[in-house]
Amino acid sequence: MSDNPLAELARCLPDLRLLTEPGDLEHYGRDWTRRWTPAPLAIALPASVDEVLAVVRWANRRQVAIVPSGGRTGLSGGAVAARGELVLALERMNRVLDFDAVDRTLTVQAGITLQAVHEAARGHGLAYPVDFAARGSCSIGGNIATNAGGIRVIRYGNTREWVAALKVVAGNGELLELNRALIKNSSGYDLRQLMIGSEGTLGIVVEATLKLADPPRPSQVMLLALPDMDALMQVFALFRARLALQAFEFFTDRALQNVLAHGAQRPFDGDHPYYVVTEFDAVDEPARDAALAAFGHALEQGWVSDGVIAQSEAQAAALWRLREGITESLAPRRPYKNDVSVRVSLVPAFLHEMQALLAREYPHAEVVWFGHIGDGNLHINVLRPDELSEEAFIAQCEHVTRLLAETLQRHGGSISAEHGIGLVKRSYLDSTRSAAEIALMRGVRRVFDPNGILNPGKLFVRD
Repeated sequence: MSDNPLAELARCLPDLRLLTEPGDLEHYGRDWTRRWTPAPLAIALPASVDEVLAVVRWANRRQVAIVPSGGRTGLSGGAVAARGELVLALERMNRVLDFDAVDRTLTVQAGITLQAVHEAARGHGLAYPVDFAARGSCSIGGNIATNAGGIRVIRYGNTREWVAALKVVAGNGELLELNRALIKNSSGYDLRQLMIGSEGTLGIVVEATLKLADPPRPSQVMLLALPDMDALMQVFALFRARLALQAFEFFTDRALQNVLAHGAQRPFDGDHPYYVVTEFDAVDEPARDAALAAFGHALEQGWVSDGVIAQSEAQAAALWRLREGITESLAPRRPYKNDVSVRVSLVPAFLHEMQALLAREYPHAEVVWFGHIGDGNLHINVLRPDELSEEAFIAQCEHVTRLLAETLQRHGGSISAEHGIGLVKRSYLDSTRSAAEIALMRGVRRVFDPNGILNPGKLFVRD
């Protein structure tokens, strides 16, 4: 056996594209966290399932760790390669493989972008309803690995609701075809669902069969200004009762200021502490009248201070930009991020406790938060003060995250709503999962990946 594992890999797979230039190693070795210095062994860009299989089997023989890689838009360090791992980037596997009009499914390779899936579904008069701001760069494989949610969970649920079947290369080098797109299949464990959200620690998704939905009904978008935090849930309850909601997203004045500084247009005069952008079915005049009536009632109750309803697709896009542009506007400042969830009924109590905690522990840092009120998911972004070093800032944030995890534990919440655990949150997994659950999760991992080659160091503190 050759002493050079890469040379052996190149001989075994002469058509496999391998990258080793420093710029490529840096580009493919990190994700949006930007906290770890990339240091991969090399970048492998397979073009077929057979090449993925061969790479995983080679990695088992040579005991080389693999980091599966999609669009690397993750925010928890799940796609970071900082310890000499081989990055297995699936971007060349980006084709639509099949459309079934009867089953209303679309079979795609894992490297295809979410936006390309949207376009393919639309071309058949249907829709793939999972959606979020990174649609143009994130990959379906990555969405599945983290069970991505996004802005329309309130109507359609998370990614796992829309995966009919998976083809996966397990860590042991076996190719698994899971569920075969069956609607009913009570033949034992559903390993497809086990793969969804596993962050590439059990297997590498290479193909997915996705369920499609009817196209969204005609809708309208409304932006609301709210006077205080308590009004958030009152407006949500009102709108959910009276309208067919597709989305209900909130953000703070600090979030808005960052998006405006990034080029967005101010929606109306005056400053307000909280904002909501909501989208709802507006198929006819009665539905549109119901929306105006709901707004009027909220205004009378003092739950809303101002508002605007989009009169065109361009205006709707401009209103959505105020919410979807937040992450991009903050990215240059490399925020420390928390992504948490509680049951919707517990959001009011948790919000008050969380706000008090953040105000106490971050007296000098700008904290920008926003989220999906309708599914209990909140995103917290902490911006480093200029006078604080990066090392001191991370230490402070990790201390606060532990306190936040303890708060979530009291409320029965999760330290990771939709971004995964990765490297960032592995120390806090025990706030969401019991010791017995974690032990079983480790056992499951050993079954699928006995040599521990897939994404080591992610999810668990020690593999």
